[in-house]
Amino acid sequence: MTALIIGGSGFLGAELIRQAAAAGHTTAATYTTKPGDSSQAVWHPLDLRDAGRLDSVMAEVRPHLVVNASSSKADWAVTAQGPIRIAMAAAKSGSRLVHVSSDAVFSGARVHYNESCLPDPLTPYGAAKAAAETGILAVYPQAVVARTSLIIGHGRSVHEHLVHELASGTCDGALFSDDIRCPVHVSDLAAALLELASSDAAGIHHLAGPDALNRHELGTLIARRDGLDASRLPTALRADSPLPGARDVRLESQATQRKLHTTLRGARQFLHHNDMTAQLIGT
Repeated sequence: MTALIIGGSGFLGAELIRQAAAAGHTTAATYTTKPGDSSQAVWHPLDLRDAGRLDSVMAEVRPHLVVNASSSKADWAVTAQGPIRIAMAAAKSGSRLVHVSSDAVFSGARVHYNESCLPDPLTPYGAAKAAAETGILAVYPQAVVARTSLIIGHGRSVHEHLVHELASGTCDGALFSDDIRCPVHVSDLAAALLELASSDAAGIHHLAGPDALNRHELGTLIARRDGLDASRLPTALRADSPLPGARDVRLESQATQRKLHTTLRGARQFLHHNDMTAQLIGT
């Protein structure tokens, strides 16, 4: 099987490439500015605003599976319209499509969100993600839209880097104690996405961990795992800041988890101090 990972140079994309190649799939990946470090994929430049270039990549790769793990913040042309172009191209070629969405599509007004909940975003990024979901399933109902939360793992995520910088005093900022999410390990997420791709699943699915943690709690777990002084991590309230966005969004993933062999671990489990050692041994 040939897999195309769109956004392969990103954190999640790199793990998808690793796992797809390890499973024996011929793997291609796209990048916007520069290719990733992996030699396990054939790299293709792609700007999702360029429909013609997307068609060229699809024609060259001829993928059986497309996973869209691209991310471009609130850029509407890339984050909202780009995935719809991917869905149209995948539907035309008969490729299986899995699109990675976000818990940013929710406002937090109801706190707990299962797959049946309708988006009510508060930010431009959340609105772009919600528009992509609607458009994808309109043009390609057989596609999978997988919402996820904070992605952690191997010490390489933006969240882990921030904790190290805050603990060392090399950056300003704070970790909000009223900003709650359900973190997921990047390896679990990639495995679950590829498992959904190999199934007959369609529509909305949730892929988040079972532990709801605020960002300061998450930072403390990361610091302890990495031997940092957690007491050096500044804390604040998002409610007191000018930053927009939801404060408490908990993706309920039980319905999707029941369909999977892959276990989505909670952050309290995967941030145990032995996690990084185990992952390095397994790499």
